[in-house]
Amino acid sequence: MELTTTVNDETRVVEVDGTASAVELVRDGLGLTGTKLVCGSGVCGACTMLVDGEPVLGCLTPATRLRDARVTTVEGIAGRGGSAAGEVGGDDDLHPVQRAFAHHDGLQCGYCTPGFVVSAVAFHDRWRAEHGTDTPDREAIAEALAGHLCRCGSYEGVYRAVTAACRGEHDAGGGTVERVEAPAKVTGAAVYTTDVTLPGMLHAVIRRSDHAAGFVGPIAFPDGVVGIEVLDEDRRVRWAGQPIAVVAAESLAAARRAAAGLAVPFTPQPFVIDPAEAVRPGAPLVYATRADRKEAPTAGEGGAMPAPWDGNSHGPSRAPYLGTVAKRRIRSARADGRRGLVDLEFHTASQLHTAFEPHACVADWSDPQYLRVWLSTQGVGAMRLEIADHFDLDPTHVEVVAEHVGGGFGAKLGLTVEAVAAIELSRLSRRPVRLVLDRHEELTGTGNRPGSRSRVALLLDDETQAVRALTVDTDSHAGIAVGNSVAALAMLVYDRTPRLARDVDVVTNAPPGAPFRGPGGPTIAWALEQTVDEAAHRFGRDPIDLRAQWDGNPKRQALYRWAADLPTWQGRPATGSQTGRFRRGVGVAAANWMYFVDPDCDVVVRVEAGRLVVSTAVQDMGTGSRTVLARAVAGVFGVDPTTVDVRLGHAHSGATHGPASGGSRTTVSLWSTAVEAATSLRARVGNDLAGAPDGVSATAKRGGDRGMRAVPVTMGGIQVGRGFSAAVHVSEVEVDTRTGRTRVLRVHGGIAVGRIHAPVLARSQCEGSVIQGIGLALYENQVLDPHTGLTLTANLEDYRIPQLGDTPEIDIHFHEEGWDRVPGGGVGLGEVATISPAASVGNAIFNATGWRPLTLPVRPDRLLSGLSRRRVEVTR
Repeated sequence: MELTTTVNDETRVVEVDGTASAVELVRDGLGLTGTKLVCGSGVCGACTMLVDGEPVLGCLTPATRLRDARVTTVEGIAGRGGSAAGEVGGDDDLHPVQRAFAHHDGLQCGYCTPGFVVSAVAFHDRWRAEHGTDTPDREAIAEALAGHLCRCGSYEGVYRAVTAACRGEHDAGGGTVERVEAPAKVTGAAVYTTDVTLPGMLHAVIRRSDHAAGFVGPIAFPDGVVGIEVLDEDRRVRWAGQPIAVVAAESLAAARRAAAGLAVPFTPQPFVIDPAEAVRPGAPLVYATRADRKEAPTAGEGGAMPAPWDGNSHGPSRAPYLGTVAKRRIRSARADGRRGLVDLEFHTASQLHTAFEPHACVADWSDPQYLRVWLSTQGVGAMRLEIADHFDLDPTHVEVVAEHVGGGFGAKLGLTVEAVAAIELSRLSRRPVRLVLDRHEELTGTGNRPGSRSRVALLLDDETQAVRALTVDTDSHAGIAVGNSVAALAMLVYDRTPRLARDVDVVTNAPPGAPFRGPGGPTIAWALEQTVDEAAHRFGRDPIDLRAQWDGNPKRQALYRWAADLPTWQGRPATGSQTGRFRRGVGVAAANWMYFVDPDCDVVVRVEAGRLVVSTAVQDMGTGSRTVLARAVAGVFGVDPTTVDVRLGHAHSGATHGPASGGSRTTVSLWSTAVEAATSLRARVGNDLAGAPDGVSATAKRGGDRGMRAVPVTMGGIQVGRGFSAAVHVSEVEVDTRTGRTRVLRVHGGIAVGRIHAPVLARSQCEGSVIQGIGLALYENQVLDPHTGLTLTANLEDYRIPQLGDTPEIDIHFHEEGWDRVPGGGVGLGEVATISPAASVGNAIFNATGWRPLTLPVRPDRLLSGLSRRRVEVTR
């Protein structure tokens, strides 16, 4: 049908399907891709647009609702200052809210940002009309933006931005903007893989298994349907949701019909979902043969450690230091009932990555001699080489593009099915092919932080509280995947005393795990840091003081001193001393992480038409690669970073090698390399860029440095440096003992990674880490149907992530000393910042109630049950 609508002050006449939504009309019909489709169920707010001045959710609004309406998308917000906001002024025509979001960094990857901006503009204009420049409180802002989610956790920046805009601080100008791509993201101009469309493009859809285990027979594709099978040679299905086949058609609707209509011969087999059942005698085997076990995917960034198999159990892999002594001491203390032995068992649920830009690929192999791929990836350079290898191509004939990436968190480091299938279908059809996962698929099979069971035994000297022994045994539950290292991370902290770490993978017919910010780190911190807290409580010691007694890391020692002086810490209540409905608690937890670098990183700096241009084949997921490169080069030449053109997100034959966004290695690899290249160029041309020969350039390679180990350890193209970054988090919570709800009130995060190259962005990263830690501690939990293996938490309503209203006040403290030997003076922070927040929340709950949460997430029912058991124990 045909309808007329006015979009961004332009009258448009469009043809729409009667079943189309408003977001489909705007994105597909009008090409206004600033509006994003994330959840498709009205939960996340990313598709918000103004219809006749009111915010509406585009995914729930029929396209026919836009008939004769005035529609404003994020692209049309600029210039809408409104009379209450005064003159727009400044160097651009952005709305004060857009300026505020850019100045206060109320964004990271930017995928959710257009929806936030549109609703914030509506709130701002209404607030200014009613209240002038009075300051709205956090509750008012949270209520106004309650329907919006951000997986990066940029909520503190959103609060700052909306507050400042409503106070009129950005009426006449934007202020300084550290994130160089912020203007593109707040206006909807940033292009993601999901926004790419090509002439003559086919749309592809995956047919997935509804069964958790079995065998698929040959699939016949109907005439006129371009399709491929994506099963291994054994045609075996091992988890519900596993891709079976992919079909492509002229439209997405036609592809969906074709995929759903495929006749898939299937022979079901017994399966097992529960890890406890999987290790019992007679349980169905996920991998029945030695050959099958060799093909098991890995849940970590490296391959699985060699370890024996016993049914569905892979391991243990051991990391010992005087391990026999540790076992003997623990065994003796257990037999004697020693006071100094803390012996606890902890459980964690699977946490889903939940990137807001879904896994997506647009492949164009219409030219048999050249393959171009747009891919939502954390490694454009690595994927170019991997694609070339997979399809037996010369790498010079392959190009990978990721202009902007809407989150990944570790799940987009590899070559996954959407890329392989889109490329193969493009090869067969000689047409471009687009394959974008929907939210159900994204929350089903793109990876997770594996669940776990960890048994920790920590033995202290009864007199001095020195560590005498430590053993950690962790069973990780990564579905069909193996290669988890959780317990092994306990070898890297506190006293170098006898200890033994053992890791076991328990495989089940569940979706495979994948690397997730600090793989294994938050899991071991949940167990070990609570065990340390329990030891401190048992001996009446200050938990910070006890850690400081054991810890030889000078950077963390500085953080302990900072944390001990916090009024929040000094004013904490005695554990379990409170009565009444609401109880306040304060907890602390510490973390460390390895120092990684990509020694092959190359950066080119050149002069083009009197401007500085810096380029490398790296991607930016909102972590700040563009800004880091711009600031590094600008600092050498003494110019404003906004005058430096940054070219990244393209990997082709002429591009230099850039690091992947994983392992906290991106910034540390880029900064010093860019500085060196810029310094070399400046030595040749001086500061007179206008007079410099056009095209003159300098290239630098990162290489090793004094921070690398004497014998460099290389894993997946990166090297492991000497020393550990550090973090300490202090969290304050309020526990409602009637409803079982825990509310995090305040979090102090101390981060020791050396020099901070982009302070505003670094703070945003650390604030987002706190938000993800709160999600892990209180909300996030993948749930599978035990009868079918299907994922029940496959939407953003059932899979709960933190919201704006869940955000505590967050204080970030950077300790910038201790990394002078590293070029650039600093190391990565993306992972160390995310390891200890959840454990600090757990310890705060214990401080508030006297009940220790051993299983996360700490749901209200678990907390109420725990408090009930504690009351019974106390009255005995």
